[in-house]
Formats: sequence, C-alpha cells, structure tokens
Amino acid sequence: MNFTKAKKMALKALCGFGVLALPAFAYNPISTYHYLADPGAAADDEYFYIITDSDDPAVYNANGYDIKALYGFRSRDMQNWTDFGIIYDARKVNGIGDIWASGIAKNPNDGRLYIVFPDGGGGGIGLIGADSIAGPWTNPVTGNKKLINNWGGGIDNCDNIGWCFDPAIFFDTDGQGYFTFGGGSSDQRPAANDNNDIFNIYKLNKDMKGFDTGSKTHLKIGGPKAMEASYIHKYKDNYYLSYSTADLRIAYGMSKSPMGPYTYKGIFMGNPNIGGKNINANNNNHHGIAEFKGHWYVVYHDRRISTGYDGLEKIPADDGKPNPEPAFHRSVSVDEFTYAADGSMNSLTFTVEGPKQIENFDPYDWYPALTSSKQKGIRSRSDWAPGKVSESYLLPLSTRESWIRVSGVDFGTAATGFVVEAASAAAGNKIEIHTGSATGTLAGTCELKNTGSKNTFAENKCDVTGLKGIVEQLFLVFKGSQDSTMAIKAWGFEGSGTTPPTPQAPFGGKAWAIPGTIQMENFDIPGTGRGSDIESFSDNDAENHGDSDYRKEDAPAVDLYKKSNNRVVVGYIQKGEWLEYTVNVAETGTYTMFAAVASDGGSSFKLSMDGKDITEDIAVPPAKKEEGAEQNFDDYNKVSAAVNLTKGEHILRFTATADWFDIDYINFVAGENAKDDAPLPGEEVGSGDKDAIGSSLNLQVSGKNVFRVFDLQGHQLGYVDVFGKKTVRALNEAGFSKGVYMLKQVGGSQKMMVNTAR
Repeated sequence: MNFTKAKKMALKALCGFGVLALPAFAYNPISTYHYLADPGAAADDEYFYIITDSDDPAVYNANGYDIKALYGFRSRDMQNWTDFGIIYDARKVNGIGDIWASGIAKNPNDGRLYIVFPDGGGGGIGLIGADSIAGPWTNPVTGNKKLINNWGGGIDNCDNIGWCFDPAIFFDTDGQGYFTFGGGSSDQRPAANDNNDIFNIYKLNKDMKGFDTGSKTHLKIGGPKAMEASYIHKYKDNYYLSYSTADLRIAYGMSKSPMGPYTYKGIFMGNPNIGGKNINANNNNHHGIAEFKGHWYVVYHDRRISTGYDGLEKIPADDGKPNPEPAFHRSVSVDEFTYAADGSMNSLTFTVEGPKQIENFDPYDWYPALTSSKQKGIRSRSDWAPGKVSESYLLPLSTRESWIRVSGVDFGTAATGFVVEAASAAAGNKIEIHTGSATGTLAGTCELKNTGSKNTFAENKCDVTGLKGIVEQLFLVFKGSQDSTMAIKAWGFEGSGTTPPTPQAPFGGKAWAIPGTIQMENFDIPGTGRGSDIESFSDNDAENHGDSDYRKEDAPAVDLYKKSNNRVVVGYIQKGEWLEYTVNVAETGTYTMFAAVASDGGSSFKLSMDGKDITEDIAVPPAKKEEGAEQNFDDYNKVSAAVNLTKGEHILRFTATADWFDIDYINFVAGENAKDDAPLPGEEVGSGDKDAIGSSLNLQVSGKNVFRVFDLQGHQLGYVDVFGKKTVRALNEAGFSKGVYMLKQVGGSQKMMVNTAR
C-alpha cells in the first residue's frame, strides 16, 4: 500500500479520533479521585516528584478558585504513583492564606527537598523544606519569615510585579539555588507581546536561611504576552525560562546564564488537546519540568476528569454535586518530551497513555495504599498537622466497581502472600487480587478484620497463587455491602526473587557489519522487562498501518510494508519515531552513509551512535517524477552523509525528525565521499556490483529465510537467517549453543526441528 502525504494525514486524523475509544483506564491523569492543579516537578536518582495544589474545596458551580493545600506524589517508574495526600495545609498554618501554584526542587548541597509557595493570590512567597516528600515540612528562613511579602514580614517586597505568586525553585549543577515568581501586569512591570517584564529571579543562600536581595534580576523576555508561571530548568549548557502566556499556552526562551538575558524561542506546549479535542476546557495552564533517569518530563494540568474525557469518571465537586464547572476542577497529567539537536525544545505531544514505564514495579516493598497507575471508584482522606509526616488513606466505594491498578509488577520466582493494613467498620469487607483486569484471573482474596471503626487499623494477610514473573496489570479490587466502611493505609506482597530485564538483541543473533548494508525492517529484537536498555524501537501509536505481518510478534506497532521482489520496508514514519540496530564497525574512521528513502518532500531523519548524534538532520527530498504526477512511495531516492565511526560494537539509532517518509535500507561504505556499492535501479553500480532493490540481496532478509528459534519448552530464544547456509551452520554462526531447537518461519508456515549437537 502506497500512501501520499494527503492520505497519510487523513489516516492520522482517523487515528486521532480513535483515541477516544480507548479503555477508560488509561494512564493520564495521575489521579482520578480528586481535583488537582498547578503542578511542579523535581527528581533525584530514586524518584520523580510532583507537587500540586487542589481544587477539591470548590463547589460544583464555582466561579473562582478555592485552593488551600499542597499534595505530594512520587514515582520510581513514571507509571505507578504514590499519593501522599496533603503535605502542607494553609488552613492549619498561622500567617498563610490560600496556597496556590508552587515549585519544588532537590537541593544537591544538603539532599533535602524544598518548596516555594505563594501566600494566597499575591500576598508573598514562602519557603519550606523536608527530608522526604511526605514531610514534615518546615520553614528554614531566619525568623520564620517569608521570602517575599507585599505587606511586610518578608525579606523583600514584590517589586511592583502585578501578581506576586507562581514561584519556582531551581538548583544549578554547581549547587547554587535560585527562585523566581511573577505574573499579571502593572504600569511599572508590564506584560505585552515582545515586551514582558513580570518575572524576578534571586539567588538563594547556601544555608537556605534566606537569599541575596542584591541578586534581584528582572527576567525580561520577548514572545507572546506573558501571564504567569515562570519556570527555569537546565539542559546541557543551556538554561530555559518557560512561562504561561495570556493566550493559554507555554512559551520559552534560552540563555547561557540562569539570570538571563533570555532569547525567546517559541511555544513548547499548546493548550492541551488530543486528536483535535481540547482536554482543558480551553482554559489556563501550568507546568513543571524535570529530568529523571535520562528522560525529560513535563507535568501540567488539564480538565480531563471534569469533562469526562475518554470515559473518565466525573467525580462530584466538594459539595457532592455532579458535573462540576470544568474551569475550576482540574486534573494533573505527565508526558515525556525531547530536545532538537540545537537544544531547542520539541513541542510536547499530549497523550492518554502518559510516559512509558521505565522500570519494573517491586511488589515486595511496603507501599502507602494510594500507590497505583490508575483507579476507579475510590476516594481519599488525608490526616495532616504541622510538624508531622502526612498520612493518606484509600476509601473504596465498595458497592460499585472499585479498584486500583498497578502496572508492570515483577513478582520474580513467585509471590506467596498479600499483606494489607486496613480499618473496617463492617463485616464482609474484602480485597480481591486479580490479574489482567478487575475481573481477570483471581490470585487471592483477603477478608478484612472488622475493627469497628474507620480509624482503627489492623494487619490482614492472605495467600496468593499464580503471581510470578512480570504481571503487566495487577488489580486490587474492593468488595463490600456498604460504601465508605473501609480505610486502607498500606499494602505489600510476600515472596522472593526478581526477574532481571533482558536487553535488546540483534535481529538474527548477529550484529550488522559496517561497512555493509542494514535492512531497516530488521531492527533489534526488544528485550523484556522495563528500562530504556530493553527497547529497540519507538512508534507513535500501537497499530501497524502497513500491509506486512513481518515482525508482528516482537514489534507489532512498527509500520511495515510489502514491496516488490519480496522486500519489506519501514513506512508511515512520523517525527520522533526511532529504530535501533546493533552494529559492529570494522575499523575506526570516516564512512559514507547512503539511505534509500521515499518521500514527497519535507521529511528528515538523523543517526546517532550510543546516544550521541553522528549526523545532523538529513533532508529527504522527493524522488524525480514527471511534472504534474502524484508522488509514488515506490519512487525511492538516495541521500548520503559522511559519518565518523569508532571500531567495535555499538547501538545505531535512526530517528525521524520530520513526518511522512519510508525507508528501505542504509548502506555504509568505507571512506569519505565513497561510491555507493548498493545503488538503486538505474544508478551507477560501484565496486559491489549489486542491486539493493533487487532480489539478490533482499531474498536474504525476506521472511521465507528468517526463522524464529524456540527451545523445547516453547520459549522463543531469537531469530536465525538461513539464506545460503545449512540450518545447523546458520544456528552455530548466530551463537546458538549445541542442542535441539524448533524453528518457525517468519511470515510463513514452515516448521522444522534441528539438532545442532550431531
């Protein structure tokens, strides 16, 4: 099937609308049982942290914000989030009014977390610190002062900024801390297109007891009219100032210093939408940015719950009435983003799924009850007091569908039991453990002791069976004859062993040789488990839009197409998608790379080796065609680039940097400006004298010569290419040890038993 750009755009639009039909239990937002807003983000080596404020106090027909407390979340894997509930409550702290959008950062000097928060809607900026996200949070500033205060009692004033709020905090790689704030517009500090002067930045003292008032700097920036939410982060040697615009987007600028000046670069986030449908009630936004385990993430708020997007349960407002006003009932989501080669920020794509899980979930720890990747039919309760660690409880609505889900759980050898600390004010309350879905295979049932009160807790244990290896979806399902008669505090599993991840491996069992030709459909076999080192491809959706079943078992999402002469190519390529190949470079030196590609123009890609770019963006021009003729995606073109490679085994990554093209193969030839020895039909044949589009080469990689290799227990061990070889020899050369194997033809029906020990 050949797609023109118009046809592909039409298919993309259909796929966008298809998002609406996905199951209700996807991944974003991170919490579906209360209304959260204005997130900030931070990370260390162990956790990604999110703080939010909350719209929960707002009534259903609210016409303004009623925000009293901060909530804290953390995750090890970016899918399963632990909710610590309220971690700081303005209603219980003297001298603070409402508490709105805040910022969080990890201090590399003392290892503590710090939050800067606004005192109400413009009263000033406060600072608190804690050893963990759960607290207790205390004010480190000398004299228990605020940092900034409009009406006295702070170290400095608001400096004529219209709105003295929306602070953020940032620590540089040298340990120096900074905080920013600002919003609105005033005669002295205007906000206008290409002339924004509403943000200040200051240097914090190393002991965190105050800040250097003499360091005050105006963070002026061009770009669209600013509204609020100044945020600073660092990537490589560049600093980024991002902010919320008056037209409800997130813009940014770049600088070589955290204090500026910042040069406006563009819009990083539009108003949140998916598939052309706005998920934010076309209202305001707020964001936080942090790096975690080699990935970059942005947290933001939207209105998915209050609009019922994608079938999400519309929870009642604080007064218990349904269908609350969307503008004042927000939810918090997270997505991954990337940078371009020049350091600019690529535009964020908003998703239902959220980020990929980056490591397995360990069930043999002790978790606060509100630890999950998705929830349904539950509520929560927080107990917080100044000077104490926050406690939060899961409250099931157990007469209806009520559950939490945990994703990517690694039970290793096997779990033997489940332990839960719970209060139960009624008889017959229980928790069922299911796999696959809330009604899937039952692994165990825990009957809860009747403690007579939702404030009296007891430990409950039960046996479980069938929980071993990696369970993709685990459900704790709450059952009872009355709602709100249970309070769950914490849970964990008993057992032993973990399943180590299996890294990606070269297709066919052997690294691609350079110099030589790499067939792009034969990217590495993905590993098992969680982590970036097990992934060998990234596709923007889960569907193969091509017409080939090649690789459907190990890579069903990659778009593969059948071509003439038994060829298979990668098509429907969109920006941000990538494929990886294990390669073996014969000698250190300069090589010429040739790529066989098809496009109707405007497409591009780049290559990287072991995470470092070896090319800039390579444009894919359209192949020559008769004037007025429609571009045919069988019309392949050749592009080339000189690359410097190091001897040895490496991971080569091909990344699309613009939409809509196909690729057949890449050929590496030794030397700079070398002649291509795998030309397209009609091109001059070089030293190799072979036609890369013809059958002589491509029969080698067609499905009829590639077999999946299984042991006698049915476990797939890899692939083998038997082209031009006896099967035993092919298995030996692919690295399989002596033994008996079952071979099943890729894309065909042929099977064979092979004994390599003879």
